[in-house]
Parts: sequence; structure tokens; C-alpha cells
Amino acid sequence: MNNWIYGGTGTSRLSSRSALSLKRRKVRKMADDEQKNLQIEFEWILHEEVHAVLKQLHTILVECARRFPVPLYDNEGKKQDKFVLTVPQDQLKCVVTLTGDAITHADISFKVQRHHQQGHQNQRTSINQDSPWKLQQVQDAANHLQQAINHIDNVDENYTFKTSDEVLHVLGNILGALQRGRTSLVIPKKKSIDELMKSRNMKSLSPNLPEDLAISFYLQSHKLIFAVYQLTNIQGTMKFDSYQGECSVPWLNDVLVLFTVSLQLCQQLKDKISVFSQYKDFTVGSRSVSALSY
Repeated sequence: MNNWIYGGTGTSRLSSRSALSLKRRKVRKMADDEQKNLQIEFEWILHEEVHAVLKQLHTILVECARRFPVPLYDNEGKKQDKFVLTVPQDQLKCVVTLTGDAITHADISFKVQRHHQQGHQNQRTSINQDSPWKLQQVQDAANHLQQAINHIDNVDENYTFKTSDEVLHVLGNILGALQRGRTSLVIPKKKSIDELMKSRNMKSLSPNLPEDLAISFYLQSHKLIFAVYQLTNIQGTMKFDSYQGECSVPWLNDVLVLFTVSLQLCQQLKDKISVFSQYKDFTVGSRSVSALSY
């Protein structure tokens, strides 16, 4: 009784316990509310946003396919363009006709230095439609783009995703195809001089070039590049000199922009879905699911 009158210890203990209990209940309620809100957002993303983004992606990729000069997803292809590639001092000049994924005509002239001669020697050759020069990068990129579109077409618009894993698997396939397609156009495959000289495309040239010369056509980003390589034997050591001309290809620029926009859109959705991978035991409908790490 004295404690109640003079010290107030019992009352303080009860008040402290009540306050702590109330605080814990509030924390639990806040955690439950947060979990419910995340659950609602998770279901909305799976049921609504995923399909909306896939539909948007499909529209962008079909538009990208229409820009390709080869048959692709209802695009007839075989678009034809003519380009002139030059470098200063008339060291190189090349007039090419690009039809689809091949150079069907080219008038090529360039100057080479011969060590046993003073000055430069003019070298001429050509490509005609009977033996076109294949640009494999175009077809590779088109194939990867078609794969990305197919991955989207394989998802029924009425399908209900149950887990984030399902979505991440689909997005991973789309991203992989898009990245490979873009890389095909941006980063040409490296070849040795020996591989260039023995390539099938070199047989498209008429007349053939001397054995110490090789040329190459390739795409790099939005440009078509024509390169000349000359091998020289200096005191038993083989070296090579190279120079190149380039031109901008309008449809390539459009395609790369659409590839980039699609990659960003797909990656944003993947990042959003991945946020839920840290949470467990979400429920879609009456079924308990887990959002696992991707």
C-alpha cells in the first residue's frame, strides 16, 4: 500500500507495459497493412500491368520488324537502298546497292601503296547481283527480333500469372533475344585477316583482288562500313594496313532506337517484379505463392 501512495512504482510498471503492448500492436498492424498493400500491388502487376507491358512491347517490336529490309513478321522486306562511301583524298570510293541483307551491286575503287613502286596503285573491283555480298548481321538481328516477338505471342492474353517467377522467365527470354539482336548490329564479329581473305564473300568480287588485299563490309551501330586491308612482308614479318569508309543507314538508326526502347521497357518491368522476390507467401486468389529470387 505504501508503494502505491509514496512511490507509484506499480502504476508506472502497468503503464509502461500497456504502452509497450500498444506499440507492438501498432507495429504489427502497420506490418500487416504493408503486407496487404504489397499483396494488392503484386496481384495488380501480375494480372494487369504485365499484360499491358507485353502488349506495348509487341507493338514496338512489330514496328521494329517493319523497318527491317528482310521478310520478317508480315514484312515483305527486300528494301533497296543506294549508298556512297568515301574517304578524303579519293583514297577510297565505293558505291553500293543494299538489297535486304545483301550488297547486290558495288563499284569499288581504292589506292594501295606498293613498296616496289613510287606512289599509289589504283585497285578496282565490283560486286554484281549474280553473286551478292551477304551481310549476315542483318539476318541474325532479324532472327533474334522474331524470337522476341514469338516469346510474347506464346503468352495468351487471358492467361493469369501466378508467380513472379513465371513473369521473370518470360521477360528473361525476351530480354535475351533483344540483347542478342541489338548486339548483332552494334558489335560486328571479329575476324582474322586470314579468315577475311578466305571468306565466301571475297568470291563475290569481280575481278578477284591480289592475294595481299582483302576487303570487308560490315555494320556497326547505324553505319555501313567498308574496310580495305593490305598485307605487307617487311623483313619476314607480316603486317597489315587498313583504312575504311562509312555511311549512315537510316533504317538501322530506327531499328536500334526501337531495340533500345524495348529493352528499357522490358528491364523496368523485370526490376519491378524482382522487388517482390524478397517477400514470401504472397497469395494470388486462394492459392499461396512465393516470389523467389531470379
